[in-house]
Amino acid sequence: MIKELDLVVLNHDVSEHGLQAGDIGTVVHCYKGNAAFEVEFVTAEGKTLALLTLPANEVRARQNSEILHARVVDAAIA
Repeated sequence: MIKELDLVVLNHDVSEHGLQAGDIGTVVHCYKGNAAFEVEFVTAEGKTLALLTLPANEVRARQNSEILHARVVDAAIA
C-alpha cells in the first residue's frame, strides 16, 4: 500500500512537465482510499519540477529490486 513519503514510479509521460514514464516522485498526500496521490517530482538539487494530483493507476510503488537512473531535464522546464 502506498503511503505519504513513499517513492512512486510514474507509469506514463507527462510532457508538459518534462516527466517521463519511470520517473520517481515522492507522495506528499494520499487521497481517501488511495484513489489518488499528490506526487512531487524534483531534480537532484531539490528543485520542484511538478506537483501533480495523479489517479492511483498512473503511479506504482517503487520496488527494492529496481535500479535508479538519472537523466538531464530540459533547462526550459527545470
